Amino acid sequence: MADPRRRWLGALLVVALALIAALAARPVVPGLEETMLWQVALPRAAVALLAGAALGLSGALLQHVLRNPIADPSTLGIASGAQFALTIALAYAPGLLGFGREAVALAGGAATAALVLGAGWRGGLDPVAVVLSGMMVSLLVGALSATLILAKGDYVLSLFIWGAGVLDQQDWGSAGTLGIRLAMGLAASLLLLRPLAVLGLDDAGARSLGVRLSGVRLAALALAVWLAATVTAEVGVIAFIGLAAPALARFAGARTIRQVMLAAPLAGALVLSLTDSLVQLGGSQGRDLAPTGAVTALLGGPLLLLLLARRRAEPRRHPASAPVSRRLSRPLPRLGLLAAGAVLAALAALCLGRSAQGWHLATGPLFMELLPLRWPRLAAAGGAGAMLAAAGLILQRITGNPMASPEVLGVSAGSGVGLSVMLLAGGASGPLLFAGMGAGALAVLAIMLIVAARLSFGPESFLLAGLACGASCMAILSVVLSSGGMAAYMLLVWMSGSTNRVGPGEALTALGAALVLIAPVFLLARWLSILPLGPGASHGVGLPVRQARLTLAVLAALLTGMASFVVGPLSLVGLMAPHLAHLAGFARLREQLAAALLIGATLLVLADWLARLVVFPYQVPTGLFAALIGVPYLLWLLNRAQRPRCA
Repeated sequence: MADPRRRWLGALLVVALALIAALAARPVVPGLEETMLWQVALPRAAVALLAGAALGLSGALLQHVLRNPIADPSTLGIASGAQFALTIALAYAPGLLGFGREAVALAGGAATAALVLGAGWRGGLDPVAVVLSGMMVSLLVGALSATLILAKGDYVLSLFIWGAGVLDQQDWGSAGTLGIRLAMGLAASLLLLRPLAVLGLDDAGARSLGVRLSGVRLAALALAVWLAATVTAEVGVIAFIGLAAPALARFAGARTIRQVMLAAPLAGALVLSLTDSLVQLGGSQGRDLAPTGAVTALLGGPLLLLLLARRRAEPRRHPASAPVSRRLSRPLPRLGLLAAGAVLAALAALCLGRSAQGWHLATGPLFMELLPLRWPRLAAAGGAGAMLAAAGLILQRITGNPMASPEVLGVSAGSGVGLSVMLLAGGASGPLLFAGMGAGALAVLAIMLIVAARLSFGPESFLLAGLACGASCMAILSVVLSSGGMAAYMLLVWMSGSTNRVGPGEALTALGAALVLIAPVFLLARWLSILPLGPGASHGVGLPVRQARLTLAVLAALLTGMASFVVGPLSLVGLMAPHLAHLAGFARLREQLAAALLIGATLLVLADWLARLVVFPYQVPTGLFAALIGVPYLLWLLNRAQRPRCA
């Protein structure tokens, strides 16, 4: 056991380094007056230390209670939920802030945490399932926030910059609030220290010592959510500090819960303070290089991948899809029904709508007048839905994982990074934007395949790599959004997944791309049928595995890039359509692909149609409306795939 004096010496050294980072590493501005020093520079330094410490303590509590080394306010959706609640209050219900920003943020964070933990409870809170649920819920509430902010127009940039985690201060108010809350959190943690230590045993051992497991877990979770919500209410979302701080504490030698509870806040304070110093030093003319919260998120993806890869997971079987009751002996009639459903959905989208006078059925001259406005959206949504369905089926087959899809694996977010690069480079034409998005999607797929190869292509490896890539890409998008300007606004419109601006040219391009890119998938059906059997079996029947994976990955990237250009990064059609086709009884590859294409196109056409009607005269973005259906489906699918086991 380590000498206690060495532990305390190490703790004092960490505190000293944090103070040095906070005070000495700050950028020196010539002519800085004493008032600016005391009212701007020092309060910001204090906020960085206190916010980092609070997030470090929150992450340590979450990881210990959930027995999950990758739990933190970011991966559980707590920070995003708190931001979403504050966004609603700031934009539409300022009266709610009369109860205090902290109360509003706490309500949002607690709601998302309950949703994520409830989805993973049946499977014993498996780390991969929990972090996947948290990431998807975070993406959903992020898209909702983007939609609400777009509706406010003038407040777009200010709300997004705040949401990205800005530590600028003008007085000691936030530092005082965070200091008081941190002191209360530390005191509460000390009171919970003994039951938390007993909680480290198995459940039977903890009960034999008289510890009420549910009460202790609930108290610790409530404390962790409260600390994270307080930080979000004061400075916005600071991502992954709660993940990094306990990991650094354990790397430094902390083993017991007492040691982690003391070291994690110190590590969190140090990491956030150093990051904030680098952000200021990298800026120019008194402006930060980027919001501090967005920069910390850039480090989160690789760290998440490292921690997930080091986790010793129990062997688990991932079925290729949800179980199917019976296989169709005659699939053509069922395909005909799906095609008829797609036609009916298209006719409804073209003819049925709402106006100031109520519902109307467009016929005759009115139909011809509305047709030029409605058919481009219909064609774009249908083409995008089919392309996402094809891309999802390809990814599920080449990874052997039923949870793979362009949205879950971060491929769509990679498309957004490619779009950002082209927008910042001045390439605003359609072909250039599509090329950039395809390149971004392909880059993410390439990284994912390389990392998964290092992890022996296990069923979880693609999910782990995809989660890490998705987190890093979303952080890059946050940095671009916080920079302001027309590129940020266009990126925000894309993230919301709107088809409002689709014209005949974009619609025909989407349909043409769907025909050109989907046709080869049918020709490569043999590859897609064999690859899920594994590399050994695939080599045994003469399949060139590397060439097949590369070809299919490029095809999936192009399909994702084109579809994301139309409906944004989050619709989850690529996840849902293959599963729904399999549940309908389509077992053979070509039949399942045809059914998935029809289902994907129908889902997005219906989503685009309903998005125009549910809150008339306003319109909900198509991708967001589809995601509102897709995220609950994802959580149900995760819950169904998990097997109960003892913690």
